[in-house]
Amino acid sequence: MTIDTLRDYCLKKQDTKESFPFDDHILVFKVLGKLFLLVSLKKWEEGYPAINVKCNPDYAIELRAKYNNITPGFHMNKKHWNTIALNTGDLSAQFVFELIDHSYYSVIKTMSKAARNKFKTTN
Repeated sequence: MTIDTLRDYCLKKQDTKESFPFDDHILVFKVLGKLFLLVSLKKWEEGYPAINVKCNPDYAIELRAKYNNITPGFHMNKKHWNTIALNTGDLSAQFVFELIDHSYYSVIKTMSKAARNKFKTTN
């Protein structure tokens, strides 16, 4: 997966914006102002592509037990965030996209009812 593929996928999601709120190499994607994915462009360029995504706590534990390249979120709340290393080839692009979708909809679920009503589908 390339960074452009990842970026394009995230930006196609409804009400998603990208920014660099922390520094000039941590790319953040937010839905209605709430973070759902982070990626270090510096590490990506160094050959260590990885993303941080939000996850249901029980599902997060299940994923970590099943996949060596899914670990507790680096510099994040370990209960709700996973880091997914993308350089091992163990995960298909389709599965990574599903994990991004899960993160996106997990964030939407925490929003007010009025905000959630903007979305047609909230997995």
